[in-house]
Parts: sequence; structure tokens; C-alpha cells
Amino acid sequence: MRLGVVILPEHPWTEAAGIWRDAEALGFAHAWTYDHLAWGSLRDSSWFGAFPVLTAAATVTSRIRLGTLVASPNFRHPLTLSREVTALDDVSLGRFDLGIGAGGRGWDATILGQEPWSPAERASRFAEFVELTDRLLVEREVTWTGRYYRCNEGRSYPGCRQQPRVPFVVAATGPSAMKVVARFGQGWVTTGPADGARNVAPSEGARAVAVQRRLLEQACEAVGRDPSTLRHYVLLGPVLEQGLSTVDEFSDTLGRYEESGVTDCVVHWPRASEPFAGERSNFERMVLSQVG
Repeated sequence: MRLGVVILPEHPWTEAAGIWRDAEALGFAHAWTYDHLAWGSLRDSSWFGAFPVLTAAATVTSRIRLGTLVASPNFRHPLTLSREVTALDDVSLGRFDLGIGAGGRGWDATILGQEPWSPAERASRFAEFVELTDRLLVEREVTWTGRYYRCNEGRSYPGCRQQPRVPFVVAATGPSAMKVVARFGQGWVTTGPADGARNVAPSEGARAVAVQRRLLEQACEAVGRDPSTLRHYVLLGPVLEQGLSTVDEFSDTLGRYEESGVTDCVVHWPRASEPFAGERSNFERMVLSQVG
């Protein structure tokens, strides 16, 4: 089991630089940030762009992998996204993972003035978004006319430092998105049940993740892919309890997800207030109990 952390892009860099350094020093295998224009209860709070923050983080770290949780079609186009990905992969010396998902129905879904997409359109758009992003990162020149996206002689030089491209960690909970994972993912990430539940206990969460894993296995079987070639990430916090109260609770939480087939669990860096409120000293003690 590898352990990762989400650091919200809310701190001025004079503060944030130390947090990213500390995340690496604590022994986390990977560190992520949210790729949103506005997010939840923090919509009117300090918030910075994901790719500039991750690029800066790459310059103050040397080992830890870095990623987005998650880039989405809500406000991104595959061509412009691919250029940012290529640059960040280069600056990080090949330590970048592209977390990519369909996006939700929050602020980002309407912030550019569009009407929210129906679930069917969101799923269809996501599949095309990932396929075109994949081509743009692998091929040097791409022309594409799809249902939702167009690209006229898009260029991708020099290409990714990681070959044939950066790893995709694809968010999915249902059958449609699982097909995208099976075709394009090097990793799969879930936040647990998609039924609107909150503070889901580890026992219930692990059962839900196990059900989702079976959907992924079916999607992989349909395209002749071995599901064991994918890393399985679970993001704790938004839906699933993080279990950060005691060392025993945290160990039990991670153990339950590992038993369900999860390879990587991701927690949130503690904040002074909700969401993800916590004492840093306690947080560090929990992390060191697993990776120290």
C-alpha cells in the first residue's frame, strides 16, 4: 500500500512551498492538488491554479510524484491541457501523473456560462476528451473532428519525458467511465460510493470499492486487459472517512482498503478549519506510523 496526499491549492507560495517539501520529507509516495476553478465551501476563499502550483512544487521536490485530482472537460480542452501536461512532465523530470475525470455538477460545470451537461453527455464527452488527450500526448501532429472537440493540426513537440506519455489516473465509479479506465488508464481512482453519502466508514467504503473494482475487471476483460496492470487509488476525505484519529484507526482504515484490492490511499493535508480540519502534529504521527 502506497500513501498519497492532497494539498489544496489555497496557500500563497511563500507558505505552500514548505508544505510540499514537508509532504516529500514525510515519505508520501505521491502528492496531488485539485484542478478546479472554484470548489465547494471554499469558493470565496484563496484558490490558485493547479498546474502552476504543481509546477512550482516540482521545483522544490525531487522524489515525490505529483498529480491532478482531477483535470476534467468542465473547463479544459484536450489540446491546451496536453501542452500544460507536457511542460509539467518536463519540469518535474518525469514525476507527473495526470489524474483525469468527467467532472461533477459543481461550480466548474457552469462557471464558463454553459448549461450543466446531462449525465449521458458528460459520459460521452469524457470518453472523447480522454481519447483525444491521449493522442495529443503520444502523436506529434493531430487533426481531430469529433462530436464535442476539434483540433486542426495540433502539435505536441517535444512530447512527454515519460514515454509514450504521462500515466493517466482515471476517475470512475460506473460502467461507462470504467471503459475509459480500461482503454487508457495506468491507474484508476475512486472517491467511493457515488450515491451522495458522506463520512462513509472504512468497512462500508471497502465493500463499495470492491463492487466498483468488479466493474473495472469486467471492463478490462472486454478489451483484453489484465486489471492487475492498473494501480487502484482511493481518495479518502470527501466521501470516505480518513481514519486519522488514532494510529490504530488509520492502520485499520488502510488495511481494509488494501484487502479490497486497493494499491494506493490518498488523504488530505490537514487544514485549520473544515473541510479536512486536523492537527498537523497528529497528522504527521499517523503518516509516519505507516511510511516511517
